[in-house]
Amino acid sequence: MNKSIIVVFSVCLSVIFLTFLGSCKDLKNEEIPVEILDEHMLDRRVNTAIIDSLIRQVYVPIYSDIYNQTRDTRTMLTATLSIRNTSIRDSLFVSTIDYYNTQGDLVRSYIDSPIYLKPMESIDYVIEQQDNSGGSGANFLIDWYSKKQLNPLFHAVMVGGLGAQAFSFTTDGIEVERE
Repeated sequence: MNKSIIVVFSVCLSVIFLTFLGSCKDLKNEEIPVEILDEHMLDRRVNTAIIDSLIRQVYVPIYSDIYNQTRDTRTMLTATLSIRNTSIRDSLFVSTIDYYNTQGDLVRSYIDSPIYLKPMESIDYVIEQQDNSGGSGANFLIDWYSKKQLNPLFHAVMVGGLGAQAFSFTTDGIEVERE
């Protein structure tokens, strides 16, 4: 009986050892740097003329920094704008994605001609943590249209940290009147 316990124990140790070896990471793979894309562009230009009456505009607040303890101390954040086509059948057309700073000045335009998102497709634009061009009152203005009734989502996710504590929060886009 003692031999069978020893055999079972040995088999268990062997399985645990092999599982451990199989789960170890290859340190060579960790040395490869990760490429960060500055631009998230879809290579799908729209060639048709835009019918101006179809275009709708959405305002999405972005916080690239927030106040911390006093008005003079700010915490820089990474902000991600996410545009999501919620339709399972129809494309979402986007003609403008403009980023504005706290003072209302245009910081950058992300597209120079209309693009489209296929059904259920999403696209993200990242304001990196070290980018202080927007400020606490930054925002995106997005012009979009569709051939059928759609309800796309326009969200922003902000991520930051204070010491060892990390936090995140979201904002939703709201439709505004085009001028």
